[in-house]
Amino acid sequence: MAVVMKPGASEEDIERVVRFVREKYGLRTDVSRGEFQTVIGLIGDEDRVDFERLATLPGVERAYRITSPYRLVSRNFFPEDRVIEIKGVKIGGNNRPVFIAGPCAIESKEQIFRIAREVYEAGADILRGGAFKPRTSVHSFQGLGEEGLEYLAKAGEEYGMPTISEVRSEKHVELVAKYVDILQIGARNMYNQDLIEEAARQKKPILLKRSFGASIEEFLSFAERAVAQGNKDVILCERGILPIGRGRQFTRYSLDLSAVPVIKKETYLPIIVDPSHGTGRRDLIYPMSKAAIAAGAHGLMIEVHYNPDEALSDGPQMIHPRDLKKIIDVCKKIYEINSTEG
Repeated sequence: MAVVMKPGASEEDIERVVRFVREKYGLRTDVSRGEFQTVIGLIGDEDRVDFERLATLPGVERAYRITSPYRLVSRNFFPEDRVIEIKGVKIGGNNRPVFIAGPCAIESKEQIFRIAREVYEAGADILRGGAFKPRTSVHSFQGLGEEGLEYLAKAGEEYGMPTISEVRSEKHVELVAKYVDILQIGARNMYNQDLIEEAARQKKPILLKRSFGASIEEFLSFAERAVAQGNKDVILCERGILPIGRGRQFTRYSLDLSAVPVIKKETYLPIIVDPSHGTGRRDLIYPMSKAAIAAGAHGLMIEVHYNPDEALSDGPQMIHPRDLKKIIDVCKKIYEINSTEG
């Protein structure tokens, strides 16, 4: 349900509606302020809400029910694009695409500092690196933990880039939030509502990856979990779905680029693409990056290493920094063409 306030509604009018909903119906609210209008979303069981009564409160233009399961992130609830700004980097809206780059796993201080310098020089905006790695095998490199986070934070500071790292479990949320600017929820944890909600409560931007078996409706519904905690700074990430039949012989996943325009139509949240995990193949990252930006993605997340063949994690899907520069340069041109046509 949404309560749309009149353009001239005062803060007192808005607070009156919030208080009325809380005291009369025991529901929480989500207040979204746009350039010209404020919309109040209701969180909880709306069946007992009297829409007509709400519509009569001072400052209210109308009250109506939204049937979508992801009503708080729906464009039917709030039509304006959400622009998330992190240390001067703007993600979403009509801003140019952002480029998140770095190694799959932080292996040493020397490694992350070298990669940070090289991706910065290639034009990357945000530095990524895994410290707690969700690996299939217990015998694989699991990450450096807090030591890796310290290196990542210092490298980001050295080159003036915001940082992002994955949060693997609830017990790591506060620790990771201490060091990085963006908390990443990986594909394996997209359905972990407790982890999403705990991460959202840190009041830092969340990057939520679509699970490889999730529908778009499920993806947006779990993004709603973060927004319901009062954190609207949610970045969505398409990173590939399970391939069908013989397709598994050729790519790690099937990169669902049709999800980009669909999600942009359904929600105001920014959507980026991860062609590294989406294909699992170094040689496919360049063409799929171009296609992602052409489809309207707000950015890319790409795994980079100066020696991919010797990387401790996901070497086959990491590219060299010089290839990152080529991708960034051509994607900026594609964005400019899209902007001109739009």
